[in-house]
Amino acid sequence: MAVMGVQVVVSLLAASVMQKLAPHCSFARWLLCNGSLYRYKHPSEEELRALAGKQRPKAKRDRRVNGVLDDKPLSVPRDIDLRLDTSPITAVDALVLRYFLEYQWFVDFAVYSTAVYIFTEGYFCLADPQKETNIGVLWCLLTVVFSVKVFFMVMRHYFRSEEGGERSVCLTFAFFFLLLAMVALVIREDYLEFGLEPGLAGVSSNLESVLKQRGWEWTVPLAKLAFKLGLVALCSFLGACLTFPGLRLAQTHLDALRMAADKPLTQVLLHTSFLAPVIVVVMWIKPISRDFLLHAPMGKQTVQLMSDSAYNTARLWTIVGLCLLRLAVTRHHLQAYLGLAERWVEQMRREAGRIAAVEIQRKITRIYCYVSVVSLQYLGPVILTLHCALLLKTLGHHSWGLYPEPSPVPPAVSAAPPRPGSEDGEDVRAAVEQITGVLGGIFTPLFFRGLLAFVTWWVAVCQVVTSLFGLYFHQYLAAS
Repeated sequence: MAVMGVQVVVSLLAASVMQKLAPHCSFARWLLCNGSLYRYKHPSEEELRALAGKQRPKAKRDRRVNGVLDDKPLSVPRDIDLRLDTSPITAVDALVLRYFLEYQWFVDFAVYSTAVYIFTEGYFCLADPQKETNIGVLWCLLTVVFSVKVFFMVMRHYFRSEEGGERSVCLTFAFFFLLLAMVALVIREDYLEFGLEPGLAGVSSNLESVLKQRGWEWTVPLAKLAFKLGLVALCSFLGACLTFPGLRLAQTHLDALRMAADKPLTQVLLHTSFLAPVIVVVMWIKPISRDFLLHAPMGKQTVQLMSDSAYNTARLWTIVGLCLLRLAVTRHHLQAYLGLAERWVEQMRREAGRIAAVEIQRKITRIYCYVSVVSLQYLGPVILTLHCALLLKTLGHHSWGLYPEPSPVPPAVSAAPPRPGSEDGEDVRAAVEQITGVLGGIFTPLFFRGLLAFVTWWVAVCQVVTSLFGLYFHQYLAAS
């Protein structure tokens, strides 16, 4: 352990435990298969035939009419008195779910990533190692990358749909979020306090001092422009990926409220969790958040309720608390989605005509088979927001309130001259230290504060826009 380091040993242990325990102990599998979620089973042909008042089919030799086999598919009236049986979801039932293995691996990795991050935060708080890199940051970065990968996988599934309507919705929202991101980046820091412009200014200044030695200082404005264009493209891509998770969240929210009509406390929790992204968005609007708390009006005077560092800490804790609240009401949303099968049957009974028995079975089975996809759509934004906030705390040099917040201003970039007469190993170590020092001077904590604050805020904005549009769609457009 002294050779490898405490953090590396804990990371290897976490990866080994995750690999060995996944078949036996999985938080993702427990979330779906702990017995609290009930799925609706599709009726068999015998049950549908009995409800329709039809007799059992004859043998093949008795079904021949003029020498031709009369083998028509079974169809029943839509207004039959169909009641679906329920069954708790078990681990065996989960094997047929679409993307279940991807869902299980992603959620379990996020859990272990959070555990490693908590350990590294405690390690740095108690031991205070000066020359070690926080390896919990690497786990959080991987979780963010895997979150985007999961969103892209689900969006690609919608793009492959035969109907094509989902593809048009994704492209429309991608273009809308492209425009919205450009508007957000030109708003002054007096209104949206990301700190992105001061961070970019610091990076440009430090980068110019490095490039000037090689005569490349003319590339600094181009690099700044390319960074902003890349950030806008990333915002558009994230908006497209978060479109259907937001629409699905609105649908399950409305259904969960109907299911909890006689539980006022549950309804309060559901409303609060649904409005969680709105709270996150408001916390970065300076006139109604930081300015109000730091200069609260009390008659003709203003009172400072908290300091700047205390507000940053409170904002981080608020995001963590809201993510935990979203996680706490996961079961209500997933059960509301599974209840779509019963709602579809009730709607079918209000219609006239006949429907094929296989169509009823296919529709009810399809709703259940996509519960893991809905779980990814629900948990993905929560995991992404949480780990962006954790990265913001560590890379932005914020504090959890347990110790003073360090300064985000780094020392000036300086390139140490190579030491003559050193061995090859020492040359490599000196080169690595020099490169690390230059990169650490360019990508400062002030830059990471602005970038990660903007990304965290943007994920919340995408959820707000898509979920509010989903409310309007499911309450007014879908019902008409």
